[in-house]
Amino acid sequence: MLLEALSSAILGLVLAWAATRRLPHRFPARALVLPTGVAGALFGAFVINTALDAGNLLTMLLGAVIVSVASLSLLLRPAGRLRRRSATA
Repeated sequence: MLLEALSSAILGLVLAWAATRRLPHRFPARALVLPTGVAGALFGAFVINTALDAGNLLTMLLGAVIVSVASLSLLLRPAGRLRRRSATA
């Protein structure tokens, strides 16, 4: 069980780090994004383990990835203003 939790936490940290490296202008401070990724991954692994009683590490990591990405997506800022096209153009 410790291996699953540690693997999930590392996976969430890597996902959050990659997100801040790829889109730094769209995320708030890194001090908020990194713990959110880790917490989302741990929560996802917990939910999958509880709901499916999964003993499979791959299944738990898949659940960790899904919930971590969903948590990180809640922190995304809009890219910019939407531009409307004029009716004549």
